[in-house]
Amino acid sequence: MEGATNEGAIERIQGESLIAAFGDEVVTWPQNFYEMLDTRLSDQGSVFIGSMNPGPPQHYIKKLIDREEELGLALDGRKELRPWRFILDENTFLDPSYIASLKKKYPKGTVLYRRFIEGLWVAAEGRVFSFFEEDPKAGYVVTKVPDNFIQFLVGMDYGISNPFCAALWGLSGGIWYFLKEVYWDSKAEQKQKTNSEYIEDLARLCNWNGKPVFPQRILVPPEEPGFQREILRSKFPQLANVHDADNAILPGVEDVTTLLSLGRLKIYEKCEKTIWGLNDLRWDEKKQAQGIDMFMKGGSGAPDHSADMTRYIARRAIKDIRQMRLI
Repeated sequence: MEGATNEGAIERIQGESLIAAFGDEVVTWPQNFYEMLDTRLSDQGSVFIGSMNPGPPQHYIKKLIDREEELGLALDGRKELRPWRFILDENTFLDPSYIASLKKKYPKGTVLYRRFIEGLWVAAEGRVFSFFEEDPKAGYVVTKVPDNFIQFLVGMDYGISNPFCAALWGLSGGIWYFLKEVYWDSKAEQKQKTNSEYIEDLARLCNWNGKPVFPQRILVPPEEPGFQREILRSKFPQLANVHDADNAILPGVEDVTTLLSLGRLKIYEKCEKTIWGLNDLRWDEKKQAQGIDMFMKGGSGAPDHSADMTRYIARRAIKDIRQMRLI
C-alpha cells in the first residue's frame, strides 16, 4: 500500500475488494486506514503482510499484536494474526559495516536505539535528546567555527504570542555548523514585533563575516503561507529561496539525533537558546499514553520552539550529507 500518510488516505481503498495487501512502516499509518484495509480483505484466504519499526507500547498496532491468542484461528484454519519480531543483528543480508553505521546513528539507551536497533515497543520518556550534553568536551557544542562555508540554510519557527526563533546553518568540511540564532519571546519581552520586524531579523541573520549570505533555502512552517509571501515580497534578496519546512515529528527527531551522533552537526556555543531547547525538551507522557510520539509543547518560556526550528533545518541538511555519501 502506498500513500497511507493521513486519515484522508482512506478514500484510496474504500469500496475495493482485495486478495492481498503489503505495507511498510505500518506503525505510521492512521488507525482508520488500517481498519478500512482490514474490511477490504474480505475474500477467504486473503492476507495482509506489514512491516514496521516498533512505536509506543500504547499504539493500536501493538494492542492488536497483544491480542494474538485472543483472535485465534480464521475459518480456513490459519491464525488470524501472526507477528514476527526481528532485531537488526539478525538480518544476514546486511553488511556488518552497514549495521555498525546504523547503530552509531542512534545513541545506545535512547528510544530510537531501543526501537530501531533492538526492535522493542517502548515509550518515549524523559528528555527527547537524552544523549545531548552542552559541555564542549562531549563534542556536540563547539567554541569555534570555520570562517568559510560552501552553503547555508535558514530555518524558523513562527510565533506571535509564542516565541519566534530562526537560525543560520553553514556547511564546511562535510559538517553542518549551527552558527547564529534569533529568538524573540513577546511575552517575556513585553513587546510584540510585527512581521516586517521579523523579516528584518531574518535578513540580519543572513550575514556572515560582515557579508550577506544567500541561503540555499529559507525553511518556513507550511502552516504560515501568509508570512512566506511577505518574506518573498520583502526588499531583501538573500531571503528569496523560501520553502515549506518538513515538520514531521519523529523523522525530524531522528535526523537531529543522527547528525549530532555522527558528528555531522556542531552547535556554536553562542546559540544559547538552541542549546537550552535541545537539552530541556521532554516527551509528553500524556500523548504516550495515547500511543502518540509527541514532545511537550508550550508557549512563552518553553523549549520546543527552538527544537522545532532545529528539526526543520535538520530534515533538509541531512539530505545534503547523504548526497555527499558521508552517512
